[in-house]
This record gives sequence, C-alpha cells and structure tokens, in this order.
Amino acid sequence: MKWEYRTVMIAAEGNWFGTGVNLDGRVFNDKLNELGEDGWELVSVFDTNKLQGRTQDVVAVFKRPGR
Repeated sequence: MKWEYRTVMIAAEGNWFGTGVNLDGRVFNDKLNELGEDGWELVSVFDTNKLQGRTQDVVAVFKRPGR
C-alpha cells in the first residue's frame, strides 16, 4: 500500500519553564477535524524549539492511503 503524507505547522509561543505555552487549542482542533474529514489520520505531534526551551511551532504529521 502506498501512503500520502502531510505536515501541518501551528505557531506557538511560550516556555515550558513557568510561563506555559500559548497555543490556540480551538484553531488546532479545527485543523485536526478538517483534515480528519478529508481522510487524514494523525500520526505524530511534536514541537520545534527556540533557545532555552521556548516553543516555536507545533508540528502535526498526518497520513492517508495514496490516491
């Protein structure tokens, strides 16, 4: 079986040490639901960092059977 992949980056700001991470959960959920409706399955989620643990982006990786 062939797979098709898609990567989505959601901007985030913050710090894991004390101040928390600011990520608009509503925007993130809406994007997940939109892609799910189109047949995409969430495979992985991870963050990219700036200096001193500051989160830059949240990256979500999706897959679906190739078309």
